Amino acid sequence: MTDADPASDAIARPSPAPPADGARAFRALHEATANAVVGAEEPLRLLTIALLAEGHALIEDVPGIGKTLLARAFARALGLGFGRIQGTPDLLPSDVTGASVLDGSPATGMNLRFVPGPVFTNVLLVDEINRATPRTQSALLEAMQERQVSVEGVTRRLPDPFLVLATQNPIEYEGTFALPEAQLDRFLLRLRIGYPDAAAERRIAARYVASAEPLDAVPTILPADRIAALREGTRVVRVADELADYLVAIVAATRDRVDIELGASPRASVALFRAAQASAFIDGRDFVLPDDVRAIVPAVLGHRLRVDLDSSLHGATAEGILADVIAGVPVPVEQAHGLAG
Repeated sequence: MTDADPASDAIARPSPAPPADGARAFRALHEATANAVVGAEEPLRLLTIALLAEGHALIEDVPGIGKTLLARAFARALGLGFGRIQGTPDLLPSDVTGASVLDGSPATGMNLRFVPGPVFTNVLLVDEINRATPRTQSALLEAMQERQVSVEGVTRRLPDPFLVLATQNPIEYEGTFALPEAQLDRFLLRLRIGYPDAAAERRIAARYVASAEPLDAVPTILPADRIAALREGTRVVRVADELADYLVAIVAATRDRVDIELGASPRASVALFRAAQASAFIDGRDFVLPDDVRAIVPAVLGHRLRVDLDSSLHGATAEGILADVIAGVPVPVEQAHGLAG
């Protein structure tokens, strides 16, 4: 059973925005969020890629570096609804999706009324997702993959766009539940913010001295209907056959190494394809270059690999292995002049 509107599937897709609009939109987004977030252009770029490629992002970094602020500034600049869930061991699936409650009175009659959970928003920040139990983590799987939730036999569509930004601390493991590979595979990419340099850290401190809430300075620069057109523009970015083969070869190479216990799945190929399109689009191009693929590989594939335990004990990392993989797959240089055609 579903309460989704059947007519919604019949709504015509918007006309694709030209690549120049993609570049302008990203510049405007960067300028808007820079009013609150200092020195996060690359993380913001990856969030924009996730949004345009209709994926989700895992933000893995230490506490206190602005993960929540970046997510809130991103949603505010786009004029999107924002919801937040704090991952804790006692968080229930219904705390994420919502549940039915009795409404009314004995005199007028009692009825069940569905109360939507925080997942019914555009940008959902799941803070410390690995502190939630596996049962609660799995409640997000349907939402992330199908853009819908099923509660008590009823399927409800989520707002569009819908983007999950989940955070986790990579160095604290006590009281946490590692995300299973099936859930990690649902994240289009993983990103890190990193510590600011000394000059950026001074600017951060100065902003909080001048204002208790830097988010108040972030304007809304992109309405939701414009986001739909930009997404359509991303979808029509051309990927030459040679580049598609190159992309698939990189993913396949992760499955043939002795230092990788679990390689990237076919879903990873799709994610890499879409992320490369989005990367080219916000650079103002309607075609993908080999550099687009190479640059986005660590963010798209790094969290999908399981490094062999023995190799890990000897210092091997997913990032280092991916660097070797990229270096070992021939770039389609001979067709470089034809890749844009």
